[in-house]
Amino acid sequence: MRDEGSHSVPLYYNDIVPDGNAQRQPLVLCLDTSMSMANAPIDMLNKALQEWVLQLRSDINLTNSVEVALVTFGGRQVCTWQGTTVLADPADPGAFVPAHSFGAPHLQASGVTLMTDALRTAVQLVTARKTVLREAGHLYYRPQICLITDGQPTDSQGQPTDDWRRIVPLLADQQQKKKFRLFAIGVGGITPRGEEVLRAIAPKYYARLQGFPFRQVLQMMSASAGAQDKGDGEEIYEKIFARFTTQRSAWNG
Repeated sequence: MRDEGSHSVPLYYNDIVPDGNAQRQPLVLCLDTSMSMANAPIDMLNKALQEWVLQLRSDINLTNSVEVALVTFGGRQVCTWQGTTVLADPADPGAFVPAHSFGAPHLQASGVTLMTDALRTAVQLVTARKTVLREAGHLYYRPQICLITDGQPTDSQGQPTDDWRRIVPLLADQQQKKKFRLFAIGVGGITPRGEEVLRAIAPKYYARLQGFPFRQVLQMMSASAGAQDKGDGEEIYEKIFARFTTQRSAWNG
């Protein structure tokens, strides 16, 4: 089968799936759990994840379509979670859990910021998952990856690195071909250097936010997944993202 960007590929393997099909919505949360997230930030993230789980389960449309995988980068490694369990193979497509049974782990902050490796893992995950879904005859929407970080990429020793530049062409190509949609959210006291990285990897869906509005970020991902479930075009995601980044108060309550 050709790439999904090919005109010969059936519509249901592209961004929009015909109504009435049991389509899936793969979603990867790629979360920074490095030392800079220690104390209040990681506590806020854990609370927001628990609230988000309840939101997913209470929305019948999201419950029936969204499947979630979690990638964390902290300590000295990248971890892929199947719900509350760390998987031996970071690229295991079995990491995706249906929204109705997804449970968030309790995350801890430590170590370095292996952002580049985490992004590679997220791309491998969605690629592998799409293969599984196709082979099983399931329909799916374009997968979404949401990166949330308060830092900039480092190597395994904690030193700033430019290795992230090597993945930018891949991310640009994959997004242009509609393989996935990547959101990059800089939170807290992210530096101008960190902001430069996020803008490069997700120029269309990049934002730098004050504080740690994890709850609002996750609400935005739910809204985005819900829009895709309705078969909306790309402009709706741009509107959702613009609303989120310019009118944060609208997400409160």
